[in-house]
Amino acid sequence: MTVDPHLHRYASLDEIYSIPTFVAHTAALLAAWIQREVARPLLIGPDSESAQWVADVAERAGAPHVVSSKVRHGDRTVEISIPDLAHHRDHTPVLVDDIISTGRTMMETIRQLESAGLRGSICIGVHAVFADGAYEDLVTAGAARVVTCDTIPHPTNAIDVVPVLAPAVQSSLSATAFERPESRK
Repeated sequence: MTVDPHLHRYASLDEIYSIPTFVAHTAALLAAWIQREVARPLLIGPDSESAQWVADVAERAGAPHVVSSKVRHGDRTVEISIPDLAHHRDHTPVLVDDIISTGRTMMETIRQLESAGLRGSICIGVHAVFADGAYEDLVTAGAARVVTCDTIPHPTNAIDVVPVLAPAVQSSLSATAFERPESRK
């Protein structure tokens, strides 16, 4: 059981594990938070691998979205190219990613957005890994706000995953061959 696994190179957990797997998705939760908290959001995906996921969140939030191009030169060095944002200058940039580990992709995206004249970027991540001071680095780089789901405890946790995790757990229990205590009577 996991929440939004980082499967960019796999279609599902079934390609990795031989045991039953269950995935809970946070797109609806992220979209609801964005609708409540962000005026005129423009969702920005970090790379082509995020395109479908960011499009789903944007559609649910009723917001436009764009996807950047990313070239990774190492764990801490990335090159980001953002698309033309001339039609979105009056929007609040919302960077959406599944994992914030080193934060380098978001930091470079913030720099690119500021160069393009967009300020006040909000960074949203499902999993708050924040390795080696990444949260502080994001704030220093200019993130107006950093928000994560509560899959990993962190002060940025603002999106509760229980609404998607509980039904997934219930579904997994129904789908497995586990004997329930009440069935032993």
